Amino acid sequence: MARYRGPVEKIERRFGVSLGLKGERRLAGKSALEKRPYAPGQHGQKRGKTSEYGLQLNEKQKAKFMYGLSEKQFRKLFQQANRMGGNTGENLISLLEIRLDNVVYRMGFATTRAGARQFVSHGHILVDGKRVDIPSYRVKAGQKVEVKEASKNNPQVKRALELTNQTGLVEWVDVDKDKASGIFTRLPERSEVNIPVEERLIVELYSK
Repeated sequence: MARYRGPVEKIERRFGVSLGLKGERRLAGKSALEKRPYAPGQHGQKRGKTSEYGLQLNEKQKAKFMYGLSEKQFRKLFQQANRMGGNTGENLISLLEIRLDNVVYRMGFATTRAGARQFVSHGHILVDGKRVDIPSYRVKAGQKVEVKEASKNNPQVKRALELTNQTGLVEWVDVDKDKASGIFTRLPERSEVNIPVEERLIVELYSK
């Protein structure tokens, strides 16, 4: 299955939680989910009981949509997490969080992960001074991630930094917003990653 490219606010309404898919509207408190906190469609306000499989599938889908991965990419990442030893669910979240597109998003250089992924793909991001245009590149603790000089005046970057300055950043990145650069200081603890996903159910789904 290819990466989803349809209306993203319908996805958030389907699951009933914000997945960070609509950046500026979400940060401004104007998301469709806040206005209509129920699933889209004629029967959206009549949620039925969800089976165990349905719950597991929903968690996988939420994570997949949130981080912008295709089904094939997500399954491959899960398999890698499973081979790492320890807690597979926590390993999965760690692998998702160290993706370069996610780190760019976490540093506030883009208002959505999709925007960050596009920014990386177009060659606007440097890692330790070298251009990296692979969104799935795995950032290591201590590496410097920055917007290249020619792109620092990009209106989208300026707007993203302005909006994220109002909401704050995560504790595992150290960002100099004036220079549009930051250090990925460490791998976050699972308790610090505030996402509406129960990775335990994803592990159960793939373990069948």
